[in-house]
Amino acid sequence: MLYRCSLSLILTSLGIWFVLHESTAVAQSPTPVVTAPPVIAPPRDPNAYPPYPGAFYRGSNPAQRNLAGFYLDNAKFLYLLSLFLLWTWTASWIDTDAHSLKVRPDMWNSIFLLTGVAGFVAALCSPSFPLAFVVMTVGYSVPMGLYAAERNKRVPESGKILTPRHIRSVTLRLLSRIGVNVGSREARESIVGPPIRLIGKSGKGAGEMDRSRQVESSKGYLAAKELIYDAILRRTTDVHMEPKEDETSVRLRIDGVMYPAEAFDRSTGDALVNIFKVLSAMDITERRKPQDGSFRAEMEGRTIDFRVATQGLQGGEKMVIRILDKGASAKTLSDLGMRKQMVDQLNDIVHQPHGMMITCGPTGAGKSTTLYAALQEIDAYENNIITIEDPVEYKMPNVTQIEINSKAGQTFAGSLRSVLRQDPDIVMVGEIRDGETAKIACQAANTGHMVFSTLHANDTIAALFRLIDLEVEPFLLSSSISAILGQRLVRKLCNECKEPYKPTADLLQKVGLPADKITKNFYRPPSKRESTCPSCNDLGYVGRTGVYELLVITDRLRDLIRESPNLTAIKAEARKNGMLYMKEEGLRLVAMGITSVDEMLRVVK
Repeated sequence: MLYRCSLSLILTSLGIWFVLHESTAVAQSPTPVVTAPPVIAPPRDPNAYPPYPGAFYRGSNPAQRNLAGFYLDNAKFLYLLSLFLLWTWTASWIDTDAHSLKVRPDMWNSIFLLTGVAGFVAALCSPSFPLAFVVMTVGYSVPMGLYAAERNKRVPESGKILTPRHIRSVTLRLLSRIGVNVGSREARESIVGPPIRLIGKSGKGAGEMDRSRQVESSKGYLAAKELIYDAILRRTTDVHMEPKEDETSVRLRIDGVMYPAEAFDRSTGDALVNIFKVLSAMDITERRKPQDGSFRAEMEGRTIDFRVATQGLQGGEKMVIRILDKGASAKTLSDLGMRKQMVDQLNDIVHQPHGMMITCGPTGAGKSTTLYAALQEIDAYENNIITIEDPVEYKMPNVTQIEINSKAGQTFAGSLRSVLRQDPDIVMVGEIRDGETAKIACQAANTGHMVFSTLHANDTIAALFRLIDLEVEPFLLSSSISAILGQRLVRKLCNECKEPYKPTADLLQKVGLPADKITKNFYRPPSKRESTCPSCNDLGYVGRTGVYELLVITDRLRDLIRESPNLTAIKAEARKNGMLYMKEEGLRLVAMGITSVDEMLRVVK
């Protein structure tokens, strides 16, 4: 920035010298001599003052006597100064933008600097101001237009600059800030602020549109739209708004890890909480008791659902917003990052005529996503597929999806009992939470239905004994269970900025790998960044993939479960059948350069 400051001072001095020199030259230019007949002046009184010259004045404006000796042209000086400040601001913006997008920053910095200096020097040497005006304007606009053309090729439509939509958006935004509203309300909403529309939940006394209109004119509504829009673009799953003494902090959970975001001042933060409570049909006067609700948003032609929960704290009210993108399509088994052998095993299990497949893991491990992927492998037109979920996360064609409502007395067990009377071929239960649901699911698997469900357990063996703890009889469990899939989600390294390194012997010993057999490099996020990475926003990771542990129930395992369930014996038999632990699957991803050792150890113990 030092060369820019120096250049600014030099060019400002040259500009002032230019306008002063030009105005002085105009003011002191000699008057053309016109030959006229000699006039004999009358004799003058020696005691009188000399006559007033009239046409001569020391300054650039004879009308302003108090500015005598001021030879500066105000209009030319203001234009030169404005264009110079605009040029310096644009040079700084191009430097930042080119580095963030990796659009050849050194080349564009050099071009903009050289063309700007050449334009100003040429303007200073111009004999007339109109020519200087054209030279300076061209020296600024041409490189700016060329840079905009190249950077617009690398950004989505909404991020392009100097387009009709961008110019109109900037104009309307500036006008709206000074209170001038141009065009219809729908047009202003689509341009002023991010392209997202918040839709309130219909409730007692107010519908969706009524609640949406209530908050449109509220303080902080634009900030609320920007917060939600930014969270969606960053692939956020949860937004945490936490009240502090003088601000409201914001944290985003991205790929399972919490990251701080820009905080709001306390008054704006309280206004945002009220806006989301109104949209979710909550009581805005109640700040002590916990509340929950939901609202929707429309963005880029798809609908996104949000679950909202509040909790009163000593210093205010905390709010957590869970983002559920129902418009996203469910993945298939081959898209989940499994080994081909495991995909083939799961395909065989999914297409069994009856049985029960359970996925286990902590909250946020992707269990429901795996079950949706399994349902994708089944022909929904030849089979009657019914799901019982809380809430429905993905919409699937030709699949009956039921969302339970605990407040209305609709539970997993009651819904499952009712669903079994509707002739289902495949039943998916969102979660086994109690013994009644577990027993009904096992009975359904024994009566000719294929049942998919999830269970909170650390690994596959623990999930098996968790079902026994829910008072499911071992003989019933052994005859109904087909497979248990344990899983975790690890972050994937950014392919644009990950760096290779040679693992040390201590590191290999820590993860349980033989040091003499590891010859490949491992990968990790960059320790030092020379420039920003637009692919991962300098996080080092983009997206997540699964780490799995598949326990297939064989006849020998059924006998062990039925006779005397023993943890050690079942684990030994599973290892004989080729089951790999999640840590071993995680090391495979590390060796392939998909994730890092630190990330694998963070998720899989």
